[in-house]
Amino acid sequence: MFDVLVVGGGIVGSAVARECALEGWRVGVVGGGNLSGSATAAGMGHLVVMDDSPAQLALTAYSRSLWRGMAQRLPKTAEYDGCGTIWVAADEEELIEARAKCAVYEGMGIEARMLSSAELSEAEPHLRKRLAGGLIVPEDGVIYPPAAAQYFLGEAKRLGAEVVGLRAVSAAHGEVRLADGSVLTAERIVLAVGTDCTLLPSLPIQGRKGHLVITDRYPGVVRHQLVELGYLKSAHKLTEDSVAFNVQPRPTGQLMIGSSRQYGGTSAEIEPAMLRRMLDRTMEYMPGLGQLSGLRAWTGFRAATPDKLPLIGQAAGLSEDESLWLAVGFEGLGITNAPGAARLLVDGMKGRTGAIDATPYLAARMCRQVGVVYA
Repeated sequence: MFDVLVVGGGIVGSAVARECALEGWRVGVVGGGNLSGSATAAGMGHLVVMDDSPAQLALTAYSRSLWRGMAQRLPKTAEYDGCGTIWVAADEEELIEARAKCAVYEGMGIEARMLSSAELSEAEPHLRKRLAGGLIVPEDGVIYPPAAAQYFLGEAKRLGAEVVGLRAVSAAHGEVRLADGSVLTAERIVLAVGTDCTLLPSLPIQGRKGHLVITDRYPGVVRHQLVELGYLKSAHKLTEDSVAFNVQPRPTGQLMIGSSRQYGGTSAEIEPAMLRRMLDRTMEYMPGLGQLSGLRAWTGFRAATPDKLPLIGQAAGLSEDESLWLAVGFEGLGITNAPGAARLLVDGMKGRTGAIDATPYLAARMCRQVGVVYA
């Protein structure tokens, strides 16, 4: 008998397990430690404040503050680096967008400042010349997601959580049935299952495929996480495949190159045409990257909801089962939002007021938006 069973051992599930264990609850993690093929293993690890909506801004800012607060306790394997993000403006239209973004951040008390074309070139000499400028958000960072997930899970285990390696085949009414036929029971079951909707088919989750490439070691070529302002337009597209310039410096000296978004497919195979589009886009901004050696390419799937906000809290609105709780649908922000989502979820379980309003992330909104009925 557990107080909480967490189904899913990626970074979100592991963060939830740790937060529950900190409350002194008896916690079980189903599928914990198995990151093979997960979004956590495939992710870029960008810890970033995003402002597509007030709710997204609130959650990412809150979560980033939690990451910064624990930075000194993270193991070296997590490779935390507060390198900051530069949003690159290619022209005057994007520079106007960058100024608006800067004003939003400043209004939230988030450190950010504009860069002129010359300042951008000085900060990142390998960018192409005559870019319009940029916006630097210096407190953003990067992390190695699998090691961070293992840290959360290790902390949960240290606090008494039990890890069950078997797959869950059903989860309902306080019972999780495992692949070997055994049954675990708990007052609350948290689904942190990424794109896998088999345990609750009413989950409005769509997988959005992305490609990533990592290079050999080239220390100092890129100093900040670099993202084009056009990335925001790419991320907003709900059906059309797209690419955007997105390069991350790793503490190893390697560069991680993204990003692409594809819709509707389920194959994890690398698609050469999409990979070529993504790399061509990268070289439009950093022509010299064409001379660097790539070591590996891979794909992953972002778990996205129709309104681009995660589902955090009780499953009411998608299920009548009062034992079910959700921590899913983070799309490309699962790494950033893991600690904040875990804290909000436990606040909801305890019936206490959280640091930010949890209402925008509740599943009940899905019923209103897309006419979902109880499963």
